Amino acid sequence: MDNEVLKNIKERRSVRRFKQEQLSDEDLRTVLEAGTWAPTGMGTQAPFIVAIQDEAQKTTLSKINAVIMGTKSDPFYGAPTQIYVFAPNDNANNVKDGSLILGTMMLAAHSIGLGSCWINRVDKMVAYPEMQQLMKAWGLPDGLMGVGSLAIGYPDGTPHAPKPRKEGYFRVIK
Repeated sequence: MDNEVLKNIKERRSVRRFKQEQLSDEDLRTVLEAGTWAPTGMGTQAPFIVAIQDEAQKTTLSKINAVIMGTKSDPFYGAPTQIYVFAPNDNANNVKDGSLILGTMMLAAHSIGLGSCWINRVDKMVAYPEMQQLMKAWGLPDGLMGVGSLAIGYPDGTPHAPKPRKEGYFRVIK
């Protein structure tokens, strides 16, 4: 396939094993900036993107997510960076916009050799007082919902091969 964008889409996989080496500032900025170019409803750019590399904050956030998940293991797979996307509760496109941002960042990460994995439960994490305190410390406004988050870093190993696409996945009606 000659088209690099389509090749990137087909090759990207969720990564759940990361090297402990922290992302370079340039790689992190590339991924975050890509997220800002994702489409948002009516061009509002309403969501907020927060990247966490601070070990204490990552540990707190991983523990909250693990409690919600009902596990003691790290839901972020020990990734050196966690990225969160929040959007205003009152924005009709909050989940759609935030999801496009997360997907765009995952593709950008893959395109520069990083691995990522979407991590759920941020919608429930925002109800925890510790998360509310962190969101205030990050300078976020009140009234936000958690859309999703990413575990991101340099992959440690090769992800599994993709499953074949199912028959009848799409239809063309003329």
